[in-house]
Amino acid sequence: MPMSLIELPIWSLCLGAVAAVLVGKPAGEEAKVAGALRKFVGTLTEAQKQACVFTFDSEERFNWHFIPRERKGIAFKSMSDAQRKAAVEVLKASLSRGGYEKAETIRSLEAVLKEIEKGSGPVRDPENYYFSVFGEPSPTDPWGWRYEGHHISLQWTAIGGKVVASTPQFFGANPGEVREGPLKGTRALAVEEDLGRALVAALNDSQRAKALLSATAPADILTSAQRSAAIQEDKGVAYSELDSAQRKQLMDLIRAYASAQPAPLMKARLARVKAAGYANIKFGWMGGTAKGDPHYYRVQGKTFLIEYDNTQNNANHIHAVWRDFKGDFGADLLAEHYRSAPKEHGHEHH
Repeated sequence: MPMSLIELPIWSLCLGAVAAVLVGKPAGEEAKVAGALRKFVGTLTEAQKQACVFTFDSEERFNWHFIPRERKGIAFKSMSDAQRKAAVEVLKASLSRGGYEKAETIRSLEAVLKEIEKGSGPVRDPENYYFSVFGEPSPTDPWGWRYEGHHISLQWTAIGGKVVASTPQFFGANPGEVREGPLKGTRALAVEEDLGRALVAALNDSQRAKALLSATAPADILTSAQRSAAIQEDKGVAYSELDSAQRKQLMDLIRAYASAQPAPLMKARLARVKAAGYANIKFGWMGGTAKGDPHYYRVQGKTFLIEYDNTQNNANHIHAVWRDFKGDFGADLLAEHYRSAPKEHGHEHH
């Protein structure tokens, strides 16, 4: 008998970024994750470890995507009850409550899609989400992990006991709004959609002339699942050109994406944005501005890019991502780590 949505095991994963490599004992949140991750790996059989645990320098760490496809790692459907329970503890330590609920709602939409498509699309299975580990929690060496399936791709990197990266961070939703059935009215990414539209609606004519980049929205986020995010055109309305109320709206939008992280890690990510400077953060919109119109927006600063697209399936299919230009997969802080202690690892990393 198929599981009900309420009975589905609770899964999703993500952690926040910090602005610099820190020293000393891990903070409580991060130590909790490391301990839970060790416990989870300890529940795996040797065969499962072979499938789930990779070396930290494996190319698989960069093999991310958000579409339905074959994946490496261990899927929910391959886990015992004890393994699921241990994994849930990792997830509870890794996400804010809102991020946890967002990921679970997105996963529940697989059952909705299965009913809508009635076998005409890809295999839709809320159990077909994968957990992968890279290295192992260590007080000195880098390690990381990933949680991924259709419309969820979350990965993060730690150096010793400190999380230094939690991007790329991707959430999607299809349907963006469930329009019939038991979950009618469900909107997994409501905040991301509504805050973006509210900001463009709040702009005056001269601001809107800068913000509206095209009358037509692109078919998807422009960076797709590239290993490194390309800096987009420096166009849009700048933070410095907004009034105080509009600036708050823009920061609320940025915070909505960062808030998938537990509060201390969300604050660290936002601190990195602040350190790079608010003045030249730009907000750009493509497509229509009325609810139901195909639309796209981006928020781009010196160090980061947020992209949101809702054009597919009659503009009821959302893709939303946070990228760090130099910090995805911890690239910048790992480079600094290896420069400061190359002998410890026996070789240089580039």
